[in-house]
Amino acid sequence: MYLHMDMQKSSMETKKKIKAKTVIRIVLVMLAAVFCISIVWGTRAVELSNITIISNRLPASFSGFKIAHISDFHNTGFGKDNIKLNLMLEEAKPDIIVITGDLADSRHTDLDIALSFAGRIMNIAPVYYVTGNHESRLAEYNILEKGLKDAGVIVLRDERHELKKNNEVIRLVGLDDPQFMPLSEREGKIPYLINSKLKKLITDSSTFTVLLSHRPELFETYAANDIDLVLCGHTHGGQFRIPFIGAPIVPDQGLFPEYDAGLFTDNNTNM
Repeated sequence: MYLHMDMQKSSMETKKKIKAKTVIRIVLVMLAAVFCISIVWGTRAVELSNITIISNRLPASFSGFKIAHISDFHNTGFGKDNIKLNLMLEEAKPDIIVITGDLADSRHTDLDIALSFAGRIMNIAPVYYVTGNHESRLAEYNILEKGLKDAGVIVLRDERHELKKNNEVIRLVGLDDPQFMPLSEREGKIPYLINSKLKKLITDSSTFTVLLSHRPELFETYAANDIDLVLCGHTHGGQFRIPFIGAPIVPDQGLFPEYDAGLFTDNNTNM
């Protein structure tokens, strides 16, 4: 009698353990599936983020001025002829469009997609472009730059450009990606070299300045030069993002980066 009850009890406990393990496996599989879906969705979704910058240094004529910012396009197709992205830009009605590097991909290069996209958005607003690290590795970069210029895109390679409205001015400054510099010149000295470039390009601190640069990890250097607005790329908002945590790693910042996505502010400088 007692022997039978003990065996029955043992059998019930074994079934409970098996059931608990099965539930845990199911939960883990579901979490893994959600994680994978969120990563895939995050790399393929076309989203619009609206950010409003307020500054008392902005000329009155440029109040409400709208900049559409695209980065790290990597000659990707979002729908046939990039119709999704084109429609989103048309609906936004920007005053200018800026592209902050990696328009083409150095590993899977398709200049036709990159140049076709740039040509189409030229019909929406004036387009300004700076290089990224992928362009520095691109054997066909000269072809890309010529194609952009032929389409009417203004390419800024360590250059500045003035935007005028009702006799008031704001300044665009475009930096070349540091990887265009020889390794022997840039190794361990990138912040210093970028600071030197900015000192030469920004001689009048009273003019509201928008900096186009691929690299957000240099934010301290940008802020030290009192730049009003910096538009960057490179991080992809995180090469991938963990739900509720964010980007665990991005290029040139390593693990749990400080500047992965969104708005960052230091005194007068917004990035």
